[in-house]
Amino acid sequence: MARDLNTNTLFVEQAPETIEKGDAGKNLDDDGRPKRTGTLVTASAHIITAVIGSGVLSLAWAIAQLGWVAGPIVLIVFSFITYFTSTILADCYRSPDPITGKRNYTYMDVVRANLGGVKVQLCGIAQYGNLIGVTIGYTITASISMVAVRRSNCFHKHGHEATTCNPSNYPFMIIFACIQIVLSQIPNFHKLSWLSILAAVMSFTYASIGVGLSIARVAGGAHARTTLTGLTVGVDVSSSEKVWRTFESIGDIAFAYAYSNVLVEIQDTLKSSPAENKVMKKATFVGISTTTLFYVACGCFGYAAFGNDAPGNFLTGFGFYEPFWLIDFANVCIAIHLIGAYQVFCQPVFGFVEKWCHKRWPESKFITSEHCIDVPLYGIYNLNLLRLVWRTIYVIITAVIAMVFPFFNDILGFLGAASFWPLTVYFPIEMHIARTKIPKFSFTWTWLKILSWACLMVSFVAAAGSIQGLIKQIQKYKPFETN
Repeated sequence: MARDLNTNTLFVEQAPETIEKGDAGKNLDDDGRPKRTGTLVTASAHIITAVIGSGVLSLAWAIAQLGWVAGPIVLIVFSFITYFTSTILADCYRSPDPITGKRNYTYMDVVRANLGGVKVQLCGIAQYGNLIGVTIGYTITASISMVAVRRSNCFHKHGHEATTCNPSNYPFMIIFACIQIVLSQIPNFHKLSWLSILAAVMSFTYASIGVGLSIARVAGGAHARTTLTGLTVGVDVSSSEKVWRTFESIGDIAFAYAYSNVLVEIQDTLKSSPAENKVMKKATFVGISTTTLFYVACGCFGYAAFGNDAPGNFLTGFGFYEPFWLIDFANVCIAIHLIGAYQVFCQPVFGFVEKWCHKRWPESKFITSEHCIDVPLYGIYNLNLLRLVWRTIYVIITAVIAMVFPFFNDILGFLGAASFWPLTVYFPIEMHIARTKIPKFSFTWTWLKILSWACLMVSFVAAAGSIQGLIKQIQKYKPFETN
């Protein structure tokens, strides 16, 4: 039996208007939408799932490029910048008042309410371009982790020097895409809490395993060569390679903290009491402080274990071979985490397109109708044909792109550099200045502008380093060539 669905926000599906007036206050929020049920725990889980991801796997490599002095400093600096800009972005969820104002359901809505003009379109390009890029990157990373399980077992059986332990990534990208096609039928962000909590647990697990293995390697007497300034020019790399790698590593670290592109959508899942901005700030503190501890531990212990030869992905790059079963378990955890993280980042894209389709063709039954299906072991599922077709096509396209460009470190750095400044720094600062009416050339206005321009420079140099790395990879890579 089909029923029409009126979707006026990215993530909240509207139930039929069958609620009696006397019960409306019990079932609806102040904006007339179904009551949100998100809490500090679920918001923190969403943040951790979004933040701790493939970025943590490259931090030992990034520290190796920067050394003991600059490496940890850059990690801490990015964590403080991300925390600060995230808290001022949280105050923009409602406008003009951060507690009683009108809700803004997406990042674009927030920019529209506070800045307006062409900046809304620029925000959309930056946000959704980044979200699409992240889902492609996660497809690549998940397949690498899946392949690492097979390679680990092969190395254990045939020896660490075996030349036959190089299975292709492509079948595993297809497996990952098939899983995502199913999970993509989860209607909206509000239904993802269980998946985010599972993914957060997985991220803690594999990060802890990586730290533990690194500590064990150091305690076991491994003497890796480390330096205060990272790779040594003339010994490890040439002077130009040192510069480019330094730029690229900054991009990796920037990406490791990026979640502003889904912050507003996460905040839109929170209950209205206590105030959403206050809960979101607490969740941001929990998420950023927790991930910073893991990042510093993974980066520093990984560098101590491998030194200047740290692999780009220290769990799948086979810096560790034994115990093989623990390496397998860690890589399975990575894959499970990225399955959940993929959904966190693609749901805003799904919602944006579906909202546009609802506005463009409001009378189309293909778009608006839902069909109730009794699914064994699940119950009643509301099938929407637009959701089924569009989301399946999206997953397939991202998987194909991932197969064509499987360059892990370079893609990672470019995504971080491209999205860090506009989404994490520029728009939050500009909206904060506009919302609080900070006078031009005042002390606060000046240091906020200095912070913004400094981060823009960081994004430029990081993007340059990543593009240079991508060019080198493309020159020697043949699409769809198996290992």
